[in-house]
Amino acid sequence: MQAIILLGHGSHVPDASRDMERVAAGLKTRYHHAMVEVCHMSQLGPHFPETFDKCVRQGATEVLVLPYFLHLGQHLRADIPRILRAKAEEFPRVRLVLGKNLGFDPVLVDLMEKRIGESLSLQDVRELPIVRAEDESCAHGCAHRGGDRR
Repeated sequence: MQAIILLGHGSHVPDASRDMERVAAGLKTRYHHAMVEVCHMSQLGPHFPETFDKCVRQGATEVLVLPYFLHLGQHLRADIPRILRAKAEEFPRVRLVLGKNLGFDPVLVDLMEKRIGESLSLQDVRELPIVRAEDESCAHGCAHRGGDRR
């Protein structure tokens, strides 16, 4: 039996992965994949090890992990393969495949054009309410937290 795991980055924000969960549900209903789960690299769970274990307990003999990432960065090049390899060694009878990330696909060009059209009538950024994050730190030293990180 095949299981599919969508593996996203994760967030401090509850429900931040709602769209990824909707994609997983769509894979089940539209394409009839029996076992589709979601998990996260960091922050809020579920995390890969427990999600993989759950799939194996439910009878999976092959697990396809699809990284829910656009860019081929550090997580895809090193972190995810390391995490998956550890589980593969623990479960030698289960075929574990690291699938392709979202990356580039021509449908993304169409999706961006759709988003452009949807966004043209939105308000100026100065009119947006600012939601305060409970934790202003970013584990990866990200510049998006409101300052130049030189």
